[in-house]
Amino acid sequence: MDDDGHYRDNRSDFIRGAKDIAKVAKKQVGKKMGRGVDKMADEYTRRSYKRFEEEDDDDDYAGVPGGEDGGGGYYRNDSRANDDDAHSDSTEGHDEDDEIYEGEYQGIPRGDSGKADVAAAQAQHLRDLSAYEGERRKDQEELAQQYESILQECGHGKFQWTLYFVLGLALMADGVEIFVVGFVLPSAEKDMCLSEPNKGMLGLIVYLGMMVGAFVWGGLADRIGRRQTLLISLSINSVFAFFSSFVQGYSSFLFCRLASGVGIGGSIPIVFSYYSEFLAQEKRGEHLSWLCMFWMIGGIYASAMAWAIIPHYGWSFQMGSAYQFHSWRVFVLVCAFPSVAAISALTTMPESPRFYLENGKHDEAWMILKQVHDTNMRAKGYPERVFSVTTIKTVKQMDELVNLGDGAAWHQKWRIKLTSLFHQVWSNFQTVFSPEYRRTTYMMMAVWFSMSFSYYGLTVWFPDMIKYIQKQEYASRTKVFVKEKVEHVTFNFTLENQVHRQGEYFNDKFMNLRMRSMVFEDSLFEECYFEDITSSNTFFKNCTFIATLFYNTDLFKYRLVNSRLINSTFLHNKEGCLLSDVSDENNAYMVYFVSFLGTLAVLPGNIVSALLMDKIGRLRMLAGSSVISCVSCFFLSFGNSESAMIALLCLFGGISIASWNALDVLTVELYPSDKRTTAFGFLNALCKLAAVLGISIFTSFVGITKAVPILFASGALAAGSFLALKLPETRGQVLQ
Repeated sequence: MDDDGHYRDNRSDFIRGAKDIAKVAKKQVGKKMGRGVDKMADEYTRRSYKRFEEEDDDDDYAGVPGGEDGGGGYYRNDSRANDDDAHSDSTEGHDEDDEIYEGEYQGIPRGDSGKADVAAAQAQHLRDLSAYEGERRKDQEELAQQYESILQECGHGKFQWTLYFVLGLALMADGVEIFVVGFVLPSAEKDMCLSEPNKGMLGLIVYLGMMVGAFVWGGLADRIGRRQTLLISLSINSVFAFFSSFVQGYSSFLFCRLASGVGIGGSIPIVFSYYSEFLAQEKRGEHLSWLCMFWMIGGIYASAMAWAIIPHYGWSFQMGSAYQFHSWRVFVLVCAFPSVAAISALTTMPESPRFYLENGKHDEAWMILKQVHDTNMRAKGYPERVFSVTTIKTVKQMDELVNLGDGAAWHQKWRIKLTSLFHQVWSNFQTVFSPEYRRTTYMMMAVWFSMSFSYYGLTVWFPDMIKYIQKQEYASRTKVFVKEKVEHVTFNFTLENQVHRQGEYFNDKFMNLRMRSMVFEDSLFEECYFEDITSSNTFFKNCTFIATLFYNTDLFKYRLVNSRLINSTFLHNKEGCLLSDVSDENNAYMVYFVSFLGTLAVLPGNIVSALLMDKIGRLRMLAGSSVISCVSCFFLSFGNSESAMIALLCLFGGISIASWNALDVLTVELYPSDKRTTAFGFLNALCKLAAVLGISIFTSFVGITKAVPILFASGALAAGSFLALKLPETRGQVLQ
């Protein structure tokens, strides 16, 4: 009883006092530690309140008026009991921002002992957090062993194979995304009048989007679930891939491909983590390697669709001059089908039970594991077998105390939830660099970067080198005409790959023809007539036009370099950018065919890695494949023809795929389940950054030298193989 004769609500005072201590501790400890303070403070408050309730169960407050028989309030004035925001008497008259409170309750720091009490609160927080982490780690170890035993009982059968094909569609969508822009660029650059810098940005924007997506979706998958996150990411990819097929401007197309890349960026880290949590130890390496086959299938699908669709320019329509829908847009639309199919199939599959167990959801996980067991047993002809597991270990959870308030608006609640989710994802990402995982993470970063830098750099450099060789060969067949005089002649056929110097043309007609790679230098055109001309790479340099008429041509003035026009007229010039003419079909088919062969060449490497992954181990597979790929780089110096470069492309792709498969399996197995997709997403984002650097550097040396790309690629692969041997072997270990 206080001086006014009122009974004091010890329970309410205690919890308010605990919150006051938590506030002070957050400020004092937060300046020194910077991380985890909010969780420690909330956990301390919760545990303190729990201990007080246990003491209260001994009937210490049975005689307090307003208890169970007193109308439901601990104070005579019930408005105080219902005031959630009220301060305790001991803090009355003080600001919430005060670092030290005075009060009569023993749990509230007094003014003369505030520093000592804050230090005690800080020490208590640290002890509580340390105890919590120790309990959680112990629970995870016990769960890993029990989960492996459960997967052994469930067996490997129909359920895993069904999930294999469903997730394979998502991985196939990732493989398609890599090739889309490269295939449509030759057509899109003319359709949207793209400059060289714009073409370069369009080629790299997908990788930048995938880099962002891998990091974001990987982090979210550890917090909200593998299945849900994958559905969201694939939906974003599908929607923006669909829109990119119809938008007309360069900026809008660039944005749609960026957003599409962000969506598909979550595919690889989530798919491998998701599938691994349904695989027993002896099957994991092999079947994760088989799953990599779908990335190859995605590349084959994209090459085949481009081959079948893009060269058919008749598959197009336009609405005036503002809206055009050409065949390459049909190809972009078709490339969204794997992602849409993956979404439809994924809705029939359950969430990862390992994710549920890591987040304390025992019943949901048990039902899914029973479904896996029953599906496999029925398919194997043993429907009578009963799932014998009754209880599964779950990991200890830390309460997230977030007070949204009854009167908060919906947008405030969503803001608080999203802020809390962001802090959880960021905190989980930071633990990847904690002392326990720091060395592993840095080593994996180096291996992922070196592999990606060399692989993507070379796989883009090869086609560019093939194009360069084609141009050199084409230029070698150029015909040169000097001082020719042509009068009263009608040209109505294709003019291609010619150079005319110091020629004179009088009263000639150029009608209904195509000009490809034509150059006229120091020539005279007098009383000539140009009608319905379609040109590409055609220029008139230092020429003179006298009384010449240009009607319905695309011979714009920028094609007339240092030329003079005397009494000459342009009428009804063609507008916009035109698609490549039909004579370019052979080159288009060659690009698709090369990509098809390069993608198909990884099939032997996929098969070998799948069969040997669990026999020789992940590290030997990774290091061995990287060393052989490094040696194969030195054969690039012999690539002086198209056929030689295609053969080297196939050789490099077939060898290096085994190291990629081993790296994917190793990444899945090195990190615990609550950090798996976060770490995988971060490493995959680093992979895309290395890809951008590799592509930019390697392609800058096309036509200049082969030595630099060879040295860069071989050096990166050698460093990657050396560092890979320093990583721990995960073969034969249970999934953490």
